[in-house]
Amino acid sequence: MKFLQDYPREIKVFLIASLVNATGSALMWPLVTMYVFEELGRSMQDAGIVIAIQSFGGIAGQLLGGSLYHKLGVKRLIVGALAMNAMALFALPVSSSNWYLFMVVMGLVGLFNSMAQPAIQAFVGFRFAERRGELFNIIYVANNIGVALGTILSGFLADISYMLSFVMNGLTSAIFAVFFLVYLRKITSHPVQEVPHKARTREQSGWKLAGNTRLYLYLSLGTMFLLVGNSVWNTGVSPFIISEGWSKSLYSFLWTLNGILIFAAQPVISLIKRWFAGTSNAQMTASAVFYLSGYGVILLMPSYPGLVLAMVLATLGEMLISPATPAFIADTAGRNAPFYMGLSGGIGAAGRVIGPALMGGLFDRGGLAPTGWLACGMAVLAVGFFVIHAYVNRPARNLEQNAV
Repeated sequence: MKFLQDYPREIKVFLIASLVNATGSALMWPLVTMYVFEELGRSMQDAGIVIAIQSFGGIAGQLLGGSLYHKLGVKRLIVGALAMNAMALFALPVSSSNWYLFMVVMGLVGLFNSMAQPAIQAFVGFRFAERRGELFNIIYVANNIGVALGTILSGFLADISYMLSFVMNGLTSAIFAVFFLVYLRKITSHPVQEVPHKARTREQSGWKLAGNTRLYLYLSLGTMFLLVGNSVWNTGVSPFIISEGWSKSLYSFLWTLNGILIFAAQPVISLIKRWFAGTSNAQMTASAVFYLSGYGVILLMPSYPGLVLAMVLATLGEMLISPATPAFIADTAGRNAPFYMGLSGGIGAAGRVIGPALMGGLFDRGGLAPTGWLACGMAVLAVGFFVIHAYVNRPARNLEQNAV
């Protein structure tokens, strides 16, 4: 990839480490439901409970990771969270003999894995401030390549042993922790270097920071509604394909297409940004419009070609919003960016918990159509909240508030 030649060596090493970590993470998540159902002999309802516990742990991790960034320091938070995540993953083989202990450990996996995410995003935003927007996008692409590789490998590893997948995930998390430990020790001039305790300025309380709602609230709610709607793929499209008697591989192909587009459609995203979505705020709104278009296609064309087109449109929406939200917060929140990244990530992640429950009930009652309508409604709400977000954060208003 020739475009990487313009970046310093430390960015290239960071991207490789991120890709390895994403590959390891993807080894586990497709297999949890199968493992609980097949290996542990539990019901699908129990499998759903485990996924929900892991998701709630992830929400708590996002909130904690953002609020502890300056209190613990970047090195202790990132390295500590990744190391604890590795230990939790290594504990899964032992905990599986006790169902309740297994649920607790899965919650800890969600907690520690998510705790590192806002800290890493904030670190990138501070460390590479001049190119943070494009770097967030490149990291997003690298992570998705890792997810694709991990998903492919997970099936082969599961044929050998489910636990091997869990252990490999723990190993990659431990490697990522060691990478950050060595990497951060080498950095001598970092914009948010840890300073002696006595020299630190008084930190604002979390409640006071949370009161600045214009920075995160509307952005977070828009993201949450998008994630509620995006559950249509797992709890609408997936059972629809099965009920139609189509091959399950057709569903896998949709996600393969998603992974290919995230890498191959970058020139298309560049054109979109150049033509009508040049700012982070415009990219969020355009993202919701693309999602809405994709869900509309599901309603109008409930056929496999329609699902393919819908996935293309939804993927373009995903490619626009994923780097835009951390870039906006890093650009506007200053040293408090880690807190707002964690807060927005936690609120947005609630959509992954709410969505499957809503979609599953609607599909049981009426099939694909009700889930498609709900997804469209969620996307419309997302468009509205992103428009509000852009309005309250418009440059003229920001200048007025700064003057006051």
